[in-house]
Amino acid sequence: MAISQRQIQKQIQTLSPQQIQMIKLLELPAVQLEQRIKQEIEENIVLEEDELKDDENEQISMEEYLREDDSPGYKARINNYSKDDKQRPVTLTEGLSLQEYLMEQLRYRNLSDEERKVAEFLVGSIDENGYLRRDMESISDDVAFSLGIEYSVKELERLLSIIHQLEPAGIGARNLQECLLLQMNQRRIDTPAKQMAQKILSSHFEEFTKKHYEKLMARLGVGEDEFRDAINEIKHLSPKPGNLYSDGSFDTSPYIIPDFTIDYHDGQFDLSLNSYNIPEVKINRRYVEMIRDMVSSDGFVSEKDKEAVQFVKSKIDSAKWFISAIKQRHDTLMRTMQEILSFQKEYFKDGDQSKLRPMILKDIADRAGLDVSTISRVVNSKYAQTHFGIILLKSLFSEAMQTESGEIVSSYEIKNILQKCIDEEDKRHPLTDETLMNILNSKGYCIARRTVAKYREMLGIPVARLRKQI
Repeated sequence: MAISQRQIQKQIQTLSPQQIQMIKLLELPAVQLEQRIKQEIEENIVLEEDELKDDENEQISMEEYLREDDSPGYKARINNYSKDDKQRPVTLTEGLSLQEYLMEQLRYRNLSDEERKVAEFLVGSIDENGYLRRDMESISDDVAFSLGIEYSVKELERLLSIIHQLEPAGIGARNLQECLLLQMNQRRIDTPAKQMAQKILSSHFEEFTKKHYEKLMARLGVGEDEFRDAINEIKHLSPKPGNLYSDGSFDTSPYIIPDFTIDYHDGQFDLSLNSYNIPEVKINRRYVEMIRDMVSSDGFVSEKDKEAVQFVKSKIDSAKWFISAIKQRHDTLMRTMQEILSFQKEYFKDGDQSKLRPMILKDIADRAGLDVSTISRVVNSKYAQTHFGIILLKSLFSEAMQTESGEIVSSYEIKNILQKCIDEEDKRHPLTDETLMNILNSKGYCIARRTVAKYREMLGIPVARLRKQI
């Protein structure tokens, strides 16, 4: 078969590096944007943090760069701080981590140097919740490879049993059942309720997790009062013992830094972009002067300076694109948030979720004149601080539902009704999805059972069988 060449003409859509950079910046929340700007300052020698906040226009290159302004325009607020204000240092103290706390307890155990090394390796394999998720065979291989110590699974089990005796109780368990039993065994089993609880965890754990309470009471031969006391004892145990140690560096509740601030007073909204910790950047004047010195009056560059000029120009070009992307990010975020605020004006007055209008991404995209994908990137992982609390922007979007009377309501209204029905249900006989569907239908909301199940799962509510209580 002969080899031949031919030309094909076709149209394809590609993103430039600058467009990709803009998309990535648009997705970043405030905290990550601060880190991204600092990273760019470190990587690009011509970028620097603008500490003086000089608004003077600076000419930065020959023909192409002469009309550019290096003063940043993406700051939403002015930092009104005097130069005389002194920054007071804040002393931070950090306690021991969970692993360090466990290793400190191991020092008080009668272990040889080799046993201590292996025990510390086991402790290092425990996750932040306090569980040992890896199997003993894999740990034995890793100990041999990392420490050069041959340890059998049986010997590892012996060391793990020592770790199980450390505080907090339940540490180093390999599953929930073992975790709860370890905590129960470290308590004094001095009441019938505790004895019953230990028996349930050791011999009837599967029935207990599935809440087959009637079956359990029949097998154990006890009444409701005795069984309820035993269940209450189990409820006092922690499924995540690692979280009980709160003096260390683990933080299970990370701080949320809002991207927008919405103030409401005298019937007017004041929207601003939170840029308190976001550094202002500009192009370093030294490199601008460097190019000017290397370029002659007629625009020629000597052969020896050509490479240096080309390098500096590329860095300036990259810095210009980055500053422009930051400005465009600010404009896009403010434009989108302004449309969301206008669309949900009644909700932002007092935070009443019943006033939330059905809203999808396309609604805001049409109003803002942007693409749906752009709106999706703006609202993803972004928060707004209001006078009634901090809200996730994504939570403002909801589906539209139609009632029997033809009225359009938000899915939030249906979720609120579901939540209220489940809060007021008889926990001995919780409402099934079928019953919840009938309740909603009787109120005029035409909704299927699978939709009820979807909304229930979105609210984080388990099925009726798992909500049952004695």
